[in-house]
Amino acid sequence: MKNSSDPGITVSLVEDDTQVRKIIAGWIRSSPGFRFLSEYSNAEDALRHLPREKPEVVMMDINLPKMSGVECVRQVKPLVPETQFVMLTVYQDAEHIFDALAAGASGYLIKQTPCEELLAALRDLRAGGSPMTSNIARMVVQSFQSAHPRGSEENDLSLRERQVVEYLAQGYLYKEIAGFLGISVFTVNAHIRRIYEKLHVRSRSQAVAKYMQFHQNPVNAAS
Repeated sequence: MKNSSDPGITVSLVEDDTQVRKIIAGWIRSSPGFRFLSEYSNAEDALRHLPREKPEVVMMDINLPKMSGVECVRQVKPLVPETQFVMLTVYQDAEHIFDALAAGASGYLIKQTPCEELLAALRDLRAGGSPMTSNIARMVVQSFQSAHPRGSEENDLSLRERQVVEYLAQGYLYKEIAGFLGISVFTVNAHIRRIYEKLHVRSRSQAVAKYMQFHQNPVNAAS
């Protein structure tokens, strides 16, 4: 629970469109429970300053002037592992979505997202969720129904581990996954550590992206 001395969720924005940047920055600055920390029009400046600022949440455009937003996340995420990144973009195709998740982003929203939905997504992100615009989330879930050859790493996952990673892909919190599966949060964390080891990844988003690359058919999560 936040205390009275909590300044709010610190947010940075990387967006090259001046008008879009002005609108979103205004939303954050005028909303209780948030503190707008910084804004950048290109990935190079963001990469230079974000490791020092350490915002809790970064909203990142994909189509930036030189270095892409996805590559920026890939480079800066290891320097600020506690910072959560959400892509804010016009792209809604699977390639951009999975590239962003594999790079270390934890959420994916389109720029037409209304103010209140955007603020709710930022709160969800800090709480450990993976907010996605509804049609983006639908695309992620549908990817489990696409035929892809299974990899040996995926075959190493147990039934329970596959259930856990599928819930991760749908953006559920650890405590929600624990409730769905009738296990403790401690056990969920143990499963996730083993998933990371077996898939050779270091984050939730990387695990989901890698699993989706070679997953063939969804495991029925209902026990």
